[in-house]
Amino acid sequence: MSAGFGERVRTALRSSGPLCVGIDPHAALLDAWGLTQDAAGVREFGLRVVAAAADRVAIVKPQVSFFERFGSAGFGALEDVLAEARAAGLIVIADAKRGDIGSTMDAYAAAWLTPGSPLEADALTASPYLGVGALDGAFALAGQHGKGVFVLAATSNREAEPLQRSRQDDRSVAAGVLAEVSLRNAAAVAPGEWGSIGVVIGATVDWPAAGIETFAPSAPILAPGFGAQGAEPADLGDRFGAMAASVIASESRSILGAGPDGIRAAIEARVAQYQEAARG
Repeated sequence: MSAGFGERVRTALRSSGPLCVGIDPHAALLDAWGLTQDAAGVREFGLRVVAAAADRVAIVKPQVSFFERFGSAGFGALEDVLAEARAAGLIVIADAKRGDIGSTMDAYAAAWLTPGSPLEADALTASPYLGVGALDGAFALAGQHGKGVFVLAATSNREAEPLQRSRQDDRSVAAGVLAEVSLRNAAAVAPGEWGSIGVVIGATVDWPAAGIETFAPSAPILAPGFGAQGAEPADLGDRFGAMAASVIASESRSILGAGPDGIRAAIEARVAQYQEAARG
């Protein structure tokens, strides 16, 4: 039996380090890269990032919105980027933040997590704010196909704080999300294995202020906020403590801003910084 998504990520982080390269072709970057503001431009951007990331990192994270803005042609461009990244052996996290109930959520999951789907990725980001249980169909489909789901728990944007830090049953909403995810992971994996339902915790989040703490079993933590948002590789251990080995450190602007001629060197330099931080 092939390893579950959590164990795949565990192996990838051990071999390649925590850096995840975001594929975020927003308008200013397309201009800076000399690319057109259309589906052809985002396709070329995405393919160039994949080529630069392959064999340097293990994970990439396309931000779906920047492709979606160009309609069906944009989705076609995204399909090409997803396929190219997976063909290159990269773990692909589709940052689509889907979240709904019943058959609607099941359809979202089918679109992104079914083998052979035009939008097939290795994992999908999802919002739990219709209830973590509303995502159970996505969790089941992901588990069936060796895929993953990353559930938003404690994000780094200020707008989220009143909701995610509010108290319910004597714990924060964010802590409740982590607890529900952990229960599902514990029921699905053998002792010592990583769960395949990951969580999103921003790298700039103050854990005590958010009401969250170390959880078990271990599962991948997708951590936006490194690079342009302020967190640095040397901060990883202090910010995530005992769970630092589970962190996927997502960076976009800090790397993409190097441009098409500098992106490979930027990735290599950042990988080296994470390696140095890990050596202590």
